[in-house]
Amino acid sequence: MNIPFLDNWLKKQGARPSPGDSTDESDPERAEGIAELLSECELLRVRAEERGLALDDTPASLTALDQLPPRWRDDPEELPWVGNDAGLYLGTVIVRTVPGARWHIWPGGHPVVRLASGREIGVVEAGLDWALTGAPQLAQVYAEAAEA
Repeated sequence: MNIPFLDNWLKKQGARPSPGDSTDESDPERAEGIAELLSECELLRVRAEERGLALDDTPASLTALDQLPPRWRDDPEELPWVGNDAGLYLGTVIVRTVPGARWHIWPGGHPVVRLASGREIGVVEAGLDWALTGAPQLAQVYAEAAEA
C-alpha cells in the first residue's frame, strides 16, 4: 500500500529507500521517525477508544481489538482505513515487543515488518483482511511473529 505521508516525509529527509535498503540499518534516527509515524494509527485508536479500549501497544491490546464488534464493516468508506490502521498497529506492537523486529519500507512506501530471521510480514494486508473478514486475528499474526 502506498502511504503518501510517508513518501513526503522521506523526501523531506532527503532519502528514499531502495530495494534491499532497510530503514532500520541505514539510519537509526530516520528509522525511529518512521516507526513513530507508522504507530499513529489515529482512526483505529479513536474507534477503539469510543468502545472503551485504550490501545497501549501491547500484545494484549491485539486480543482486545479482536473482540471488538466490527462496526466499521457498516461503512465501506471507513473500512479500508481501519484495516490499514489495524495493520500498522499490528506492526507497531510486533516491532516494539518482538526482539529484532524492524520496519522495512519498500520502494513506493509499502511498509512490512522484517523479523530477525529475515522473514517479512505484510502487516497492512493482514490488517485489511482482519477488518474485512475478522481473519486472521491480529493476536494470531502476532503470536506467529513472536514464535519466529
